[in-house]
Amino acid sequence: MSLLDVRDLSIVFSRRGRRDVRAVDEVTFSVAAGETVGLVGESGCGKSVTSLAIMGLLPKRGAAVGGSIKFDGTELTSLPADKMRGLRGRDIAMVFQDPMTSLNPVIPIGLQVTEVLRRHRDMDAAAASKEAASLLERVGIPDPARRLKEYPHQLSGGMRQRALIAMALACKPRLLIADEPTTALDVTIQAQILELLKELVVDSGTALVMITHDLGVVAGMCDSVHVMYSGRIVERASRWELFEAPRHPYTAGLLASVPRLDQARGEKLEPIPGSPRDTIPWTQGCAFAPRCRNRIESCTQGAPELVADKLRPDHDLRCFNPIDVAEQEAVTL
Repeated sequence: MSLLDVRDLSIVFSRRGRRDVRAVDEVTFSVAAGETVGLVGESGCGKSVTSLAIMGLLPKRGAAVGGSIKFDGTELTSLPADKMRGLRGRDIAMVFQDPMTSLNPVIPIGLQVTEVLRRHRDMDAAAASKEAASLLERVGIPDPARRLKEYPHQLSGGMRQRALIAMALACKPRLLIADEPTTALDVTIQAQILELLKELVVDSGTALVMITHDLGVVAGMCDSVHVMYSGRIVERASRWELFEAPRHPYTAGLLASVPRLDQARGEKLEPIPGSPRDTIPWTQGCAFAPRCRNRIESCTQGAPELVADKLRPDHDLRCFNPIDVAEQEAVTL
């Protein structure tokens, strides 16, 4: 049974005098306890907005959320604010992408970490401070007792990111959403954090939604991968199947643009042509069509549906002219 079940999620942002923006469109996925699911795509494809909808952090005005988001059978889209606050931080936690804007700049790190412990685990001040120091040490912050007294601007970007991760892990949540959790970290600390997240999933049975641009992280962490483009999922499969034989031209383009150790010296990368802004509405055709090398006439005459791949039943695909498995080389990281 799925712990998180997202069905036909749509998010539309409205502003007076401006055209409505559909940031997420008919997104469906589920995450079981102990499973790690990856959401992958370029900036602006709707990954972070999806996570904010799950957390109930979208603004009440100007953002219309449609569809269903169920956590352990509870519908979150209609849950009262006080009950959502009870879930958020205790059962559902999130590591935000930008630590500088996520942490309160005028409150010491210690108070921000202990707040969740005192609210959701009923700890007194002394016990919460001791546990907070242990959490900071666990995520690789040296001299945690001193760091608890410091303000966010006194910490490096990597330390701020680790403090956010410590806050998210404080209550051992049942569902953890990690939005680019290792962006500001060096390689050594990145490996420690990813190992910590793996331990949380294995030891606590936590469901993990990993939002990232780093396909190496996806290859090492995720059980299944959902590739998003322009607000919709265009391909999803197990990580092994996706990396071995991507079927959607967009997925293949993402993989081809990653530097490889076995690549010949001086060989150029193959970026995806254009930019994410070069798109057409899904109501008119495939949003990726203006950038797609496999584009055919039907791509601009109607939107493809997300259906099971004819060649691989467990592989879902939204494409009129997918890449031929027989002709492509295996892609590995």
